[in-house]
Amino acid sequence: MNDEVSDRDDDAPVQEARLWQGNGWTARVIKNDDDDGWAVAMYKDGESEPALVGPWTMGRDKKNPKPLDINAFHTLVKTASEVIRRHEQQLHAQLHKSTVVSTEQGELKITLDIVPDEDNPYAVLTAVDQMGEQVAQVRVQPTFKLSPSSAMTWVDNDFRAPR
Repeated sequence: MNDEVSDRDDDAPVQEARLWQGNGWTARVIKNDDDDGWAVAMYKDGESEPALVGPWTMGRDKKNPKPLDINAFHTLVKTASEVIRRHEQQLHAQLHKSTVVSTEQGELKITLDIVPDEDNPYAVLTAVDQMGEQVAQVRVQPTFKLSPSSAMTWVDNDFRAPR
């Protein structure tokens, strides 16, 4: 039986000069392969690729990296979170488009939602009226270009799937 008591709690955050963990993130100071300097890589828990890699400050000896501290870690978490948020916004904008067209029955909101399936990508074209009721929906090629003109053509063709 081992009577030694561990000095470290497995759930305690790691707070070392070159490695910090907490708030769902890990900051790791690494040697910058591109030059003689250092970089910091920010990993979101569960991800194998860093969300952010950037230059890291040299220490006073101009040879070793400046140690991580709580303020730097919080700034890095905030910056990496913003990078992820912007990436998600960009991806959403690429996969979800909409326009509004005017018809005799009123305005219709036309949306295009791309499903980036690896084996069979497709998109869904949907028309919704001013009351929020779905008027029509068809499956289209993921390369379909939604514009006010293409939306109006779809409406004028009685919502038949564009070719």
